[in-house]
Amino acid sequence: MATAYQPTGGAVPDWLNKGDNAWQMISATLVGLQSVPGLVILYGSVVKKKWAVNSAFMALYAFAAVVLCWVSWAYKMSFGDKLLPFWGKAGPALGQKFLLKQAALTATTQYHANGELETPMATPWYPMATMVWFQCVFATITLILLAGSVLGRMNFKAWMMFVPLWLTFSYTIGAFSLWGGGFLFHWGVMDYSGGYVIHLSSGVAGFTTAYWVGPRVKKDRERFPPNNVLLTLAGAGLLWMGWAGFNGGDPYSANTDSSMAVLNTNICAATSLLVWTWLDVIFFNKPSVIGAVQGMITGLVCITPAAGLVQGWAAIVMGVLSGSVPWFTMMIVDKRWRLLTEVDDTLGVVHTHAVAGFLGGILTGIFAEPQLCALFLPVTNSRGVVYGGIQVFKQIVGGLFIIGWNIVVTSIICIAIRFVIPLRMPEEQLLIGDDAVHGEEAYALWGDGELYDVTKHEQNYSDDHTQGKFASSGATQVV
Repeated sequence: MATAYQPTGGAVPDWLNKGDNAWQMISATLVGLQSVPGLVILYGSVVKKKWAVNSAFMALYAFAAVVLCWVSWAYKMSFGDKLLPFWGKAGPALGQKFLLKQAALTATTQYHANGELETPMATPWYPMATMVWFQCVFATITLILLAGSVLGRMNFKAWMMFVPLWLTFSYTIGAFSLWGGGFLFHWGVMDYSGGYVIHLSSGVAGFTTAYWVGPRVKKDRERFPPNNVLLTLAGAGLLWMGWAGFNGGDPYSANTDSSMAVLNTNICAATSLLVWTWLDVIFFNKPSVIGAVQGMITGLVCITPAAGLVQGWAAIVMGVLSGSVPWFTMMIVDKRWRLLTEVDDTLGVVHTHAVAGFLGGILTGIFAEPQLCALFLPVTNSRGVVYGGIQVFKQIVGGLFIIGWNIVVTSIICIAIRFVIPLRMPEEQLLIGDDAVHGEEAYALWGDGELYDVTKHEQNYSDDHTQGKFASSGATQVV
């Protein structure tokens, strides 16, 4: 019998828990599917037709680029040995000796103030290779969420430079500080599955990047209809169902807390979607499909820092607030606050991820249940305000650190890139869209009000050029 199939030894060491390993790899796959094809489809369909290819490709490119950077140096900066209180030591995660040993987050050992052990190091019962890939898909989706703020005008070459820089100098900081054994982790700030590390950081960094890149052309800002609402729903569905791995995988085990996290995730998302839709009906007299998707996302984001730490009734309360507070900031505040009107955040990521993520972090500090906290957190006796704790103060401080770091570092990255290449596309590309940027279009149709570039299309004009008529070419029928 081959070594790989033997019940013990070889490929099945004594410390390996096959159930945990299987669930962790399934969770990683579910989170990966949220990005590819989930957000690739959502981005490609929720934007104006002229930007479908560019938007989808920004997501796909980010996914691939992050994977390579992650295993080359960024994993250990996020989950390796401590270099600084907020940063791990860089190094590759590629060797067999490292990847096949039991997973361990070396900086997560928690001590009491007197030096006695409080919580031992996190050592899940599966190999490092599983941990590296699981954490990788979280890093990839963060960059893709950030991209939603700059769709429809960011120079693709600038995006190619931005992805590894932001991953290295921003994402790894938040990940190590809150998850990998940094100062916020040991202080007891709660971020169950990325409300701060992923959503707050991507929302704030996306808004900051949108400021430096500049706005879309005026015509696109005034009218930017989805090119395919049904495909938007398909992408949103993959995002929702994939969240089972997003939140269910973060106990690093197939245990009871994982089950609690998955159930709470769906409760909050469903409640938030309904509340957002009800508000659309009450104030605009129309139930918006895109609005429902926004409500679904804010619910998923809001519950993320709390998924396995709160009870089901708290998930409903959080769903009500996640469906109403971001709705208010997007529909009301966004149109009245000058900063929000001037910065062109294409998909409103600052509302759906930054506002919802910070809101979720604060609500975690209010509703975190002591027994559930004991199943997951390194700091013992952690509890929310309703159970007599002071956790909400820590949550606010942790959120403010993530906000401040991302504003400063993202600005520095954008300014540095601007010295090398423009952050914004040339005006001629902005007027045409995908065909000018990539030489490709999403559909074999032409219209939607974009500028027709005769040099980019093979069309046979009639003799009467003044009337702008031309014969149809191939399968494309131009009316």
